[in-house]
Amino acid sequence: MRPSSEPTPPTDQIKGNVIPSNLRSADHVQPRPVLWLITAVAVSLSLFQLYTAGIQPLGLFYQRPAHLAFVLVLAFLIFPVFGQTRARGPVGWLIDGAFIAAGFFSGFYIIWNLDEIIARAGWWTSTDITVGIICTLAVLEASRRAVGLGMTIIGFIAILYALAGTRGALPGLGEWMPGILEHRGANIDRLMGQLYLGQEGIFGLPLGVAATFVFMFVLFGAFLEKTGAGKFFIDLAFAATGRKPGGPAKAAVIASAGMGSISGSAIANVVTTGAFTIPLMKRLGYKPKQAGGIEAAASTGGQITPPLMGAGAFLISEYTRVPYIEIVLVSIFPAILYLGTVYLFVHILAMKQGMKGMSATELPLVRQVLKAGWQFILPLVLLVWLLVNNISPMRVGFWAIISVIAVTGLRGAWALYAGGPMTGTRIRDSVLRGLRMIFESLELGARNAVAVSIACAVAGIIVGVVGLTGLGLKFSSMMISLSGGNIVIALVLVLIASLVLGLGLPVTASYIVLIVLVGPALHNEFGIPLLIAHLVVFWYSQDSNVTPPVALAGFAGAAVAGAKPMETSVQAWKFAKGLYLIPLFMVFNPEIIFGGPLPVVLWTGFTAILGLAAFAAVIEGWLFGRMDPVSRIIAIPAIAALFWPDFRIEAAGVAVLILVLGWNWITARRQAAATVTR
Repeated sequence: MRPSSEPTPPTDQIKGNVIPSNLRSADHVQPRPVLWLITAVAVSLSLFQLYTAGIQPLGLFYQRPAHLAFVLVLAFLIFPVFGQTRARGPVGWLIDGAFIAAGFFSGFYIIWNLDEIIARAGWWTSTDITVGIICTLAVLEASRRAVGLGMTIIGFIAILYALAGTRGALPGLGEWMPGILEHRGANIDRLMGQLYLGQEGIFGLPLGVAATFVFMFVLFGAFLEKTGAGKFFIDLAFAATGRKPGGPAKAAVIASAGMGSISGSAIANVVTTGAFTIPLMKRLGYKPKQAGGIEAAASTGGQITPPLMGAGAFLISEYTRVPYIEIVLVSIFPAILYLGTVYLFVHILAMKQGMKGMSATELPLVRQVLKAGWQFILPLVLLVWLLVNNISPMRVGFWAIISVIAVTGLRGAWALYAGGPMTGTRIRDSVLRGLRMIFESLELGARNAVAVSIACAVAGIIVGVVGLTGLGLKFSSMMISLSGGNIVIALVLVLIASLVLGLGLPVTASYIVLIVLVGPALHNEFGIPLLIAHLVVFWYSQDSNVTPPVALAGFAGAAVAGAKPMETSVQAWKFAKGLYLIPLFMVFNPEIIFGGPLPVVLWTGFTAILGLAAFAAVIEGWLFGRMDPVSRIIAIPAIAALFWPDFRIEAAGVAVLILVLGWNWITARRQAAATVTR
């Protein structure tokens, strides 16, 4: 049996593949003692999180600073100042050593002095302010290394904006701001009190969610990955769909939904599942750009697919005070709509190009896959059951991890018992493999959490500045003015803003910044229910993965497929159109989120499915067969009518689409009959 830490290179065969690890892409330049130190810090962070989640919970001003201290130290160890491809050298170690000390000290300073800081209650000492400055600089530098320069620049601009103003530390800068953005400004003491010593800055809600719920589910995903869940989901998807036309592409949609929900990253999803699905798609006849685009669009769907939906779902729960299990439940149907749309695009392409499925000899059997990996289903079932019973998501993550360890250990013990004589050597080797798996999972989970925790810390800086300066209200006024009070134009502006933010921010940070700025306007001024407003922004924040000119998941798909990045991104953008249409449908048809009378819910679900199917058919010019240009033109206004909040107009749109698609079915059958007659 091959240990999970020994990756198998991707091949064109499905049976026996192991998910390749992308964890240590540049660790070869790190000295061995540094790697040991990284492992020690990462494992310590994971154990600390497990302890506070399942044994002894801590208060927010103990949990969040301790988490940030661990994360900053880990970030500066993993990401050297001069890049991961160069040795640090004496100068690099001097700089990184200073930042490591700064990260550790700025996090634990609050823990050591918490009672005194609370007693001062706004009368901060010079030491408080100095440590606040150190912490802010350390967070921004960690963001530059672990998240990207764009996030760091936005955080730095937010700080400059807070200091600009007549009473601020930078009054001259305030003279350059447009009138609507003017504010009185803040001095350094007031800004650091907001960002470092209060609950609305670095240690605010975004980092609080990252330090509790998100970390536990990232760690859960790491345990599943290390124990082979990725291979199980891929094999199961291929066994279910591999024989159908375009089978590998359809398997990519299903497997990516499962893997993306576990990994929490569309890009990581592309390079893992895509390493197997993209070569197979190309072999069956998909163009490289299509194969990469399909995988990018499908992997993006993993972030909106229950039960694990990435960090954003936990933030939605905290911001709206809606239990996480309710977020999961209301997201099931929209996720099915999105993945179904991508699946339909894949099917249409396969039928247009006359593709066939894979042969039975190339595919595993469903019963064989379930027999080999049934243990991966049990933790997910337990997770959902605990959430349904209103257990804290943090505690749910703890027990889910324990269940993974338990079922994997039982499976390993059975394999040991059935594999031959129970010798001391075999028992020792089995135990060592299990312990190695646990430690690798603990390290992987901590490493995977670094970027999202740093991003949430910088997002806390931005949120703190918004609260300090009143920028949220100003932004709402600008939005109302630019849209003229039209809700459709307002949503288009939100979409554009999410795309612009996505050029420099990861998905979670983009959602946090955008919801703080536009959320109040969507809810208070345009009357969109609070939960739907958050879901709209959350869905729109995903578009940076698939929308040119910067489509991160699309670029990853292009690299695996050997295609041009921009062409692949355009394909991903086309396949992922559900990201734009489904949120619109939520706004104008809230029944798909909140429910209602059964006839209304059924009608709404039917119109959503019909509209998305018709949209895919119009884009590709094919459904049951080739669509004529007149049918495609007629279908466009009918699709738009389905979004209109008037039953008569909706019904007219449904009638037109049924006629158009029915005509396409009739003509396709006639053409097929004529072909057979010949």
